[in-house]
Amino acid sequence: MKYHIITWGCQMNEHDSEKIAGMLEKMGHTPTKSYEEADIIVFNTCCVRENAELKVFSSIGNLKRLKNKNPNLVIAVCGCMVQQKHVAHKIHERFPFVDIVLGTHNTHRFPEILECVVSQDQRVIEIWDESKDIVENIPAKRDSNIKAWVTISFGCNNFCSYCIVPYVRGRERSRKPQDIIKEVKKLAEEGFKEVTLLGQNVNSYGKDLSEEVRFSDLLYKVNEIPGIERIRFMTSHPKDLSDDLIKAIKECKKICEHIHLPVQSGSTSILKKMNRNYTKEHYLGLTEKIYREIPGVSITTDIIVGFPGETEEDFEDTLDVVERIRFDSAFTFMYSKRKGTPAAKMENQVPDEVKKERLQRLMDLQNRISKEKNMKLKDKTIEVLVEGYDSKKNLLVGRTRTNKLVYFEGEPKRLSGKLVKVKITTPKTWTLEGVLVAQ
Repeated sequence: MKYHIITWGCQMNEHDSEKIAGMLEKMGHTPTKSYEEADIIVFNTCCVRENAELKVFSSIGNLKRLKNKNPNLVIAVCGCMVQQKHVAHKIHERFPFVDIVLGTHNTHRFPEILECVVSQDQRVIEIWDESKDIVENIPAKRDSNIKAWVTISFGCNNFCSYCIVPYVRGRERSRKPQDIIKEVKKLAEEGFKEVTLLGQNVNSYGKDLSEEVRFSDLLYKVNEIPGIERIRFMTSHPKDLSDDLIKAIKECKKICEHIHLPVQSGSTSILKKMNRNYTKEHYLGLTEKIYREIPGVSITTDIIVGFPGETEEDFEDTLDVVERIRFDSAFTFMYSKRKGTPAAKMENQVPDEVKKERLQRLMDLQNRISKEKNMKLKDKTIEVLVEGYDSKKNLLVGRTRTNKLVYFEGEPKRLSGKLVKVKITTPKTWTLEGVLVAQ
């Protein structure tokens, strides 16, 4: 059978899709890029923002035509969105042609459920409320043979008031360090050059394990694995970013000088309503320490505008933080209500027109800063890991250690997966262009 997977959401979702693909291929199925050719269509969903849910419902509806054309087509919807019981019920009622609805805690059961659907011609809706055990050794079919995501923990304990993740991903569960090391060693043996360690909050890794292990301890272990050239991680929570982690980044040669550190708001009063457990002053002090201790580091962030009760003064605090810290880039969002979160019930919801106006001001500021920071790289020679070839631009593409995207001319077959030196000639707001320095 041929399968086609569509993924919405974060890196965690994308890695889950890699696992679903791995399980399907182990069953003997093969991928196709075409909806029309597929015998199995999988939607791996996200529920962090309302827009993502609306897109999924629209996309599911569009599959009815294919199901009518091919009654044997298997349609599966899984991921964070369907972990919400009201959404699973809605799919069951509105889209009777969907065969499988599968939650986040039992993705490993996909092959067994698929066999049941195919052999017995029945719908299966299976959503577990929680999962205490971590299932290891799930095969993954990765899109790249250069970079790989490695999950180090599942779930989240923070319960930020705007966030649905703890309700759909469950409480935090850390993988054993030996299992993570085993996976990274295997990736190194397969020729992968870079790993990104994933968790909703990597900084609290290990706190739930019986053995005493910190995230920094894990980083030192991964740094020792031969063959791996670069180590990244995300996402860090400011309240848990410790001095020993900063020290590990500084001391470990393979750890890239890039920290994604979501601030969400520059207003201490809004941060309190968000249940972020830090203040504006704490965040400013933390970034000052990072800049001081890690030369050349880049800091990127997430920012939400228009959180319930956000005043113009609160928003000005956010602009002040952006101006003072000078992030290399920022993912900026308008606040979106998520059913089941405390923030959705808060009073003083900010009108959409105010949110849009503030978002534009924020983006204008950050874009200016991003370009100014990139302009400082003009005529600098920087190490780049070649990730592939952009056929639209007819250029090689890679990333710096500080996670900046670089385009340049070169031979794809010879240079793909290599660490090369590139002289930056044309800095832009979001990307860099350069020339390859003779290898």
